[in-house]
Amino acid sequence: MKGNYKYSTGQLFNFARESYFERTSRPIYAIVFLLPFIVFYEVGTILINTDVLNQSQVRVVAFVWLQNFLEYLGFGSKLAWMMPPLTVVIILVGLQLTSHKRWSFGIGDICPMAFECVLLAVPLIVLSLFLNTSVMPEADIALYDSSVTCVQSEAVVSCSSVMARSLSVAEGAETEAMRSGSLLANIVTGIGAGIYEELIFRLILICLLMLLFQDVVRLSRKNSIILAVLVSAALFSVHHHIVYLDGRFGQGTPFNWMEFGFRAVAGVYFAVLFAIRGFGITAGTHAFYDIIATVINSVFFQQ
Repeated sequence: MKGNYKYSTGQLFNFARESYFERTSRPIYAIVFLLPFIVFYEVGTILINTDVLNQSQVRVVAFVWLQNFLEYLGFGSKLAWMMPPLTVVIILVGLQLTSHKRWSFGIGDICPMAFECVLLAVPLIVLSLFLNTSVMPEADIALYDSSVTCVQSEAVVSCSSVMARSLSVAEGAETEAMRSGSLLANIVTGIGAGIYEELIFRLILICLLMLLFQDVVRLSRKNSIILAVLVSAALFSVHHHIVYLDGRFGQGTPFNWMEFGFRAVAGVYFAVLFAIRGFGITAGTHAFYDIIATVINSVFFQQ
């Protein structure tokens, strides 16, 4: 019957139709909500001119992975450079089509979504400070120029009740302009991490792991979900310490168990959030965590 068609969802819970939680879990909402973040990241990456970004193009490693994969599929280098943002939109449109959910959205839901993401980011900020690990956005970034390719992690700031240590983006005295430029560069990079790390490690990786564990290994759905969440979280954490780029491995953030554990917990948190609230809220929460962490470090812990 017409009223009994399948109404699928990518979340663990099916919320009441047309409720706030149901509406904002739709992929169409993720597109509308994340589009300003995507544009800000793209424009910011190109236009910002600081000591961090000067004469280089800075990209989140997860973005570069997507770009390299597109080149492998046969896209030209220029087209592959422009395609990752469009790829995000195409994937979400495909999810919207297969979900059988309504395409309508209310613009009035966007501000509550932003507020929800900020609230959901707070537990990670508190946990990070409690564990005395970095509250800096933890995305590795790739810096390119015409002669050399290298990988480095963002500045790491460890916070404790008695001291705060910071790594300067440049040796010697740092001017106020350099500080503000570095802050903006870190915000741009953090927003990119929120979008593209969630795309790779949650939306794509968890779906592939579910196919592996549930359809190939034939585990139960419950065990498949648990394993997919744990494996994706572990790989998410490892990715910040060991970076694979241009066919070789490089060191990201120096390894220690406290930081690895924090990122693993963050990976589980984002995975659970993805399963309950969908991609839009999860990527938004990740992006707002990076923004808040960057501002906190800049205001309170940067010497």
